Amino acid sequence: MLDIRYIRDNAEHVREAAAQKGYPVDVAALVDLDDKRRELLGKAEAVRRERNGLASQVSGKPSAEQLEHGKALKAELSTLEDGLAVTEEKFVTVLKTVPNMPLPDVPIGESEDGNVVASEWGEKPQFDFEPKNHWQIAEQHGWIDKERAAKVAGARFAYLKGGLVRLHMAMVQWALDQLMDEKIITKLVADNHLKISAKPFIPVLPPLMIRTEVYDAMDRLEPREDRYKIEGEELWLQGSAEHVLGSMHMNEIFDEKDLPLRYVGYATSFRREAGSYGKDMEGIFRLHQFDKLEMESLATAETALDEHLLLIALQEYLMRELKIPYRMINKCTYDIGKPNARGWDLEAWLPGQGKYRETHTADYMTDYQARRLQTRVRRNDGAVELVHTNDATALAQRPLIAIIENYQTADGNVRIPEVLRPYLGGRKLL
Repeated sequence: MLDIRYIRDNAEHVREAAAQKGYPVDVAALVDLDDKRRELLGKAEAVRRERNGLASQVSGKPSAEQLEHGKALKAELSTLEDGLAVTEEKFVTVLKTVPNMPLPDVPIGESEDGNVVASEWGEKPQFDFEPKNHWQIAEQHGWIDKERAAKVAGARFAYLKGGLVRLHMAMVQWALDQLMDEKIITKLVADNHLKISAKPFIPVLPPLMIRTEVYDAMDRLEPREDRYKIEGEELWLQGSAEHVLGSMHMNEIFDEKDLPLRYVGYATSFRREAGSYGKDMEGIFRLHQFDKLEMESLATAETALDEHLLLIALQEYLMRELKIPYRMINKCTYDIGKPNARGWDLEAWLPGQGKYRETHTADYMTDYQARRLQTRVRRNDGAVELVHTNDATALAQRPLIAIIENYQTADGNVRIPEVLRPYLGGRKLL
């Protein structure tokens, strides 16, 4: 969440920016609650000091007047503390509704139509036949079985089988090797003129569940209708690996020398896809359960934007190595999400659909998540500050779709991208 001092000092900007993101906030009401909270806090502290002063004046058995005064102060303090607790709860509830402020280069838009295509890369493959979509090709080879998955788990689940499983595992292992290679990170840092470390990523297999209060602190719990809750428990199935990576260091303080901290986490993730009824029902583009390799970065305030740019550069690097045509999208205020200050998508070209579809996203949250998580850094001069967080897709199941459709052959086979062949015994066809 935002610092209330920032909100007070920039009330009109916060009101306008929140509305542009689709989260209208009554900033005046929030400031009034903060004023009331401060007033009650001051009164409670004054009564507490008076009580302590009275206690220090009593030597031996207190007089009847002193006892009566003490009882009155105790009752007054109790009333003030009760009122403060109620006001504090209301204040925090409203404060949590204020979204993060977008960076200046985020386009202003009222729908996804406000997103801006920033760049395109790669030549779209030309076929001398009508390209199929991934589902038609996978069905031919028996790689995806949604009928039996529906029997077992319901709609929007799938069994992945055979060669597609091997391709998925090869893609994940290859991506891990890239992200753990300091030479690759060094080159991307230099090529993009970034003033950050070339420290490689640490691989993580995180928990697949997350506690309610931690999920809420990450500001990724909402909308709850998109999440799966464990019945009878304050536990949820995470919707993406960054939910359990970004919260990993809650209530911890790093030394500045230890940052940036970069993780790459692999997790099977779960989403209800509540708002997508009837969309993308064929194939594996939109499932309730999917496997995802996610990057997470914790950094200092002055380096975190470069961290964001590095994560985007890594996404582009991976797709270029796979030789998948794509375009980069600078998402508008409406589309970047509540905790985001900036958000970019990578959309891969899918010839079977004849359109670009989102396969990656990169989110920069500034200190918005860290404030509630209380993840901090002790600077070299001793000052303690909040860290800044980033997350971004490395690879997930959707790039599999892009490989199948871009590497298809006339007879319905799929060529294996050259960089993945060593992970599949040198094979050229899936």
